[in-house]
Order: sequence, then C-alpha cells, then structure tokens
Amino acid sequence: MSEYVKRRKPPAAGSIAEALDIFRSEVRFYCEIAPVAGIRVPACYRSEVSDDGTVLVLEDLSAWRPGADPVQAATQLRELHQRWSGLAAERWPWLRPVGAAAGLVSELYDRTWPALVSRADLPARLRDLAKRLAGNVVASEQAIGAAGPLTLVHGDASLANMRTSPDGELALLDWEDVSAAPGIDDLAWLLLSSVQPVQWDAVIQAYGSRAGFAEVLPAITVQGFLSLADEPDGGEAAAAWIARLNCALDCLNREV
Repeated sequence: MSEYVKRRKPPAAGSIAEALDIFRSEVRFYCEIAPVAGIRVPACYRSEVSDDGTVLVLEDLSAWRPGADPVQAATQLRELHQRWSGLAAERWPWLRPVGAAAGLVSELYDRTWPALVSRADLPARLRDLAKRLAGNVVASEQAIGAAGPLTLVHGDASLANMRTSPDGELALLDWEDVSAAPGIDDLAWLLLSSVQPVQWDAVIQAYGSRAGFAEVLPAITVQGFLSLADEPDGGEAAAAWIARLNCALDCLNREV
C-alpha cells in the first residue's frame, strides 16, 4: 500500500489559515465527509489532531496524471453540488460559512493591490478593476451567499488539486478549504484558476448552469489578483493569469 503523509503545524496566529481552521477542517473532511461524499478522493488510512498540528496518512495518487479534463472536472463538481444541495451545512455545521475571514482577505488585498496596479504586464482595464475591488472585498465575499443554495464545496477546485487515473477516473485532493457555499463558487474558481478562456463556455455548459455567476465573480477575481501577485512580472504563469482575469472581466461586464 503506497501512502502519502501530510503533516501540518498549527497555523500562525492571526493568519487566514488560523481563522479558517484549514488543517483541522481537512482532517474532519476525511473522517466525516469523505466516506459519503459520493466522489473519488484519496482514501484516508489515519488521521491525528494534536497541539503539534495535524497528520493525515492518505492514499498516494502520485502515479496518477496531475490535473484533469476541465469539462470532466465541471461534471464531477456538478454531481457533488447536486448531491449535497441544501444538506451539507445542516449535516456538518462546522463547515466554513460564506464570508469567513473576509476581513483578513480584505486586509491582504489592501496591502497587495497597489503593487498589482504598478505591474508593467497588467492591462489598463485590469488595473481599473483591481482599484475598484479595493475597499469592496468584504462585500464581495458576503455576496457569494446570494449566489444559490448552500452545498458542499471543495473551496479550491483548481486543476492543480485534481488527479486523473490511467483509466480516466478523476480524484479531488487537498480539502483544506472545504466549505458550505453555493456550488457556482467552485466552478468560478475552476475557470479562473485553471481553464483557458476559449474553454470557459464548454466548461460552464458541462456544469449545467451559470446561475449565481455574477454574484461570485468579484470575490473570485480578488483571489485571482492575489494569485497573480505571487508571479514574476512578465512571466508565463503571470500571462496565463492575466488572460483568465481578462475573461473574468468580460464575464462581469456581460453578467451585470
């Protein structure tokens, strides 16, 4: 049996990770939710929570292909969200609610956006968007709650957190951000984090609905800008983020 051991020390005091209790949330996911989630996730062989942090001993899927087909990913997310719509928050009341740590995210964005708008690779239209989001992050986070019924969401449903087996089975990894939120929030982050703009319409069609897309896009775009801020100016990864942020802005302009 091949195993992957995931150890996490307690998060830093005052951090977003501490406010969201991300490491213990992942342990609870594997103990309580994974057995009934209805989708493929790594098997959990052992879990521990102590003053020293958390330990998970999981099925090792490193031999599987990193990532997934975006259309297949959207289909699997749809199945997860439909299965637990209106049920997840009641069954697991510890799940992170919409808007959790919004104040800390807002503070981080306020520290970050001035450097963002000075980047040479950022188009003027995205500079304007970055400025408009400043001061509105908390409201954007809270607006997610109006996007649809609460369900079980992964919280970081990027292709980087998916693996595909040799026979095409898809598994979702890294459940630290598991939450109770409208499912469209997962779809929007899948698109912005991972999907080429030319594929967005096909991925949305596979999910089956774009209801609530306008409500979640501002908060998702904030996360996209924060991710862009970690990339060197003018690099390949930065260019990919900028292309997807441009697509998100086009969607915002159409949805409003």
